[in-house]
Amino acid sequence: MSGGRLAPSLRAAVAATLLLLTVVHTWPLASAPHRFSRNDNGDCQLNQWIVAWIAHQLPRDPLRLFDANIFHPEPRTLAFSEPLLVPALAGAPLRALGASTLLTYNLLLLAGFFLTALAGFFVAWRFTGDVAAGLLGGSLLAFNAQSLTRLPHLQAHHLEWLPLALFLLDRLLQEPRRRDALLLGISVALLALTTGYGAALAVAGLGAAFLSRAPEAWRQRRALFPELGLAVLVAALLAIPPLLPYWRAHREQGLTRTLDEAQSFASVPTSYLATPARLHYAAWSQRFFGERGGAYFPGVVGLSLSGAALLAGFGAARPRMLAAVAAAGFLLSLGPQTPAYRLLRAVFPPMQGLRDPSRFGQLVILAIALLAPIGLAALRSRLRPRAGSAVAAAAIVLANLEALCAPLPLVPFEGFSPVYRRLAAAEGAVLVEFPLYPPAEIYRNAEYVLASTEHWRPLVNGYSGFTPPAFAARAESLRRFPEDASFAEMGRLGVTHFVVHAARYREPRRDEIAARLDARGDCERLLTGPSGETLYLWKRGS
Repeated sequence: MSGGRLAPSLRAAVAATLLLLTVVHTWPLASAPHRFSRNDNGDCQLNQWIVAWIAHQLPRDPLRLFDANIFHPEPRTLAFSEPLLVPALAGAPLRALGASTLLTYNLLLLAGFFLTALAGFFVAWRFTGDVAAGLLGGSLLAFNAQSLTRLPHLQAHHLEWLPLALFLLDRLLQEPRRRDALLLGISVALLALTTGYGAALAVAGLGAAFLSRAPEAWRQRRALFPELGLAVLVAALLAIPPLLPYWRAHREQGLTRTLDEAQSFASVPTSYLATPARLHYAAWSQRFFGERGGAYFPGVVGLSLSGAALLAGFGAARPRMLAAVAAAGFLLSLGPQTPAYRLLRAVFPPMQGLRDPSRFGQLVILAIALLAPIGLAALRSRLRPRAGSAVAAAAIVLANLEALCAPLPLVPFEGFSPVYRRLAAAEGAVLVEFPLYPPAEIYRNAEYVLASTEHWRPLVNGYSGFTPPAFAARAESLRRFPEDASFAEMGRLGVTHFVVHAARYREPRRDEIAARLDARGDCERLLTGPSGETLYLWKRGS
């Protein structure tokens, strides 16, 4: 069974329902997206900076897009983290209209939840021909233990291309058509340009789906294989050129992850019992929540209906395909302790730059989000219409109640210090902020990184998913600021301005720093902000 066309009024109702669910699950974010944030988290600050940097740099100097302003003087510093190119391009008009970095990020975050739910609805509906089953699929895919614990990670909420890619592969396996091959390639490319993990998810998920239907594929190989080749070619042509800086960073700056590092981020089997949702957390899940490897419990409704789908039709192509996707995601999420992870890392070189195997758990969520609607549709087909409608409504409501974490723990953001606006007027400035945190505390530099969106001057400090080896040496040289050796290092780096965050130092160190700077004849106080942060001009050689 597959869906046909929805009446415009029904399409509007579906969109309104999913939009309402987005607001409910992320409440109170939608009530004040210009103010509420997760800026207590370094990754959220980093991702805001990435989106803002792309919007800033792309129209000015697109050929140097990856030469971002952090970790000065390192090249290609945008390649140290997720690309986020697709959501950043979507957010660029908002930035051009004057939206703040926070408002832009939050609107993109809400859009990610909504679009992922919409994509889940579309694929589940097309698989079943059942609108209610589609709503269940959209709910399970967008609102779950994994997504609602990762608000700081914008890339985790823009996975709308993944279910679409799986849907297009399914269509190709049934009837190879060039249009579907082109759309498949485009979907995979957009996923890869959003998140580095997206490319790995596509390779693993689509690969498992294809292998589960190998006999079917082999029977029509003459028509299918050229179209699959076209899809691979399109994805490569669209995604590889913009992402070449990642390869250069890997070769020239050591951007790689060891197997030991990957294992430290891997899931454990109990990760699939962990959820922050209020209903389950209070009852039993708290004992599993907080362990490494994320939270991936898909809910009782999703598991039960997925089981029903498998029992009713495991021999059918789609349930078998989705079971294979779930199995691949589960095994890969356990990291290097499984041969599957080591094999994928060997045959897909970009995996060497990824450190978090737990992200493959998203394939488990995807599979259950599409299996459960098949189970619901099968159950409804055995019931009278009124009873079937009641069961469907109950399944949708219960699935959303199981995932509910709202109200979410958001914090208010009061804006940036005026010292950064002063710095924006200083042409040719190069900035370092103190204290400068070393690699062991690198996340504490994230506040400086986000504040650089106010001035875009080169910044010695940095925070990202990867710390360049040379940064450790710089941090050690600057650790004893304001001793002469630290100023010598600042001179080598071309620093012209520095900010001292007095509140981050303890007494008597705070007063000692202020006194030593006042005693120097080459440091001029320019402005002190409301929290005691002071901007200095360093007049080298005076």
